[in-house]
Amino acid sequence: MPHGEAISSGGGDRAPKGPPTITSSGWEYDLGGGMGILPRFDPVKKDGPKSGSGEQQVPVEVVVQQAVKRLKLPQPLIRTSPGEDFVQVVHVPTWMWVEHSTWGPVSASAAVEGVSVTATARPRKAVWSMGDGGQVVCRGPGTPYSDAYSPKASSPDCGYTYQRASLSVPGRAYTVSVQVTWDVEWRGGSKTGVVPGLVMAAQRRLVVDEVQTVVTR
Repeated sequence: MPHGEAISSGGGDRAPKGPPTITSSGWEYDLGGGMGILPRFDPVKKDGPKSGSGEQQVPVEVVVQQAVKRLKLPQPLIRTSPGEDFVQVVHVPTWMWVEHSTWGPVSASAAVEGVSVTATARPRKAVWSMGDGGQVVCRGPGTPYSDAYSPKASSPDCGYTYQRASLSVPGRAYTVSVQVTWDVEWRGGSKTGVVPGLVMAAQRRLVVDEVQTVVTR
C-alpha cells in the first residue's frame, strides 16, 4: 500500500536529446532529462518590440529559452529504508525519499542584446514507479528514516508497502524509478511567465522477499 498519493500506471514523460527545435507548439528543448515548451514566435515578424534606437529588439522568448537551457537541474538520488542494498520485506513499509540536496530552487540567467531574463526552477512533485505496477505521488522529497521512528512505522509522506515478492520476476528484483517534475518561473524584459513540467529521473533495483515464520515445538 502506498503512503503518499497513489496514481494509476501510465506512460512516462519524454526525455529527448539534442538541440532546441521549433515545433508547431513552440520552442521545444532538452534539459538532459526533461522537455518543455516555450510560446512560439516568428523571428522575422515585422511588428515585434523595438529598442529605443528603432532597431528590432530580440523577443523575450528567445532569451527565456537561453536562460532555461542554462538551468542545471540535479538528477534525483534515490534513498530507501530498508536501504537500497538490503532486501525489502513484503507487508513491511518501505520509506522512499530523494536526497534533499537535489531538491531545491535552481536559477540561471541569460542576456541577449540588452534583454535579460532570470529563470528559477523549483521541484513540484516526485512520481515513484515501484516496479510491481504500483505508483506513488509525493509532494515533496520524502522523509528520511531515522531511529526516532518505529521499525514498523510507515513514512508520513512518501512510502509504499509491497504485497508480493520480486523473486519471480526477471533479475529477481523490481526496477524502481522516480521522476521529479520541476516548474520554471522566469522574469525579464518587463514580462513574467512559467515553463511547467520539466522532468529529471533516476532508477535502481530493489529486491523484495517474504519473511517466513517457523513454528517449533
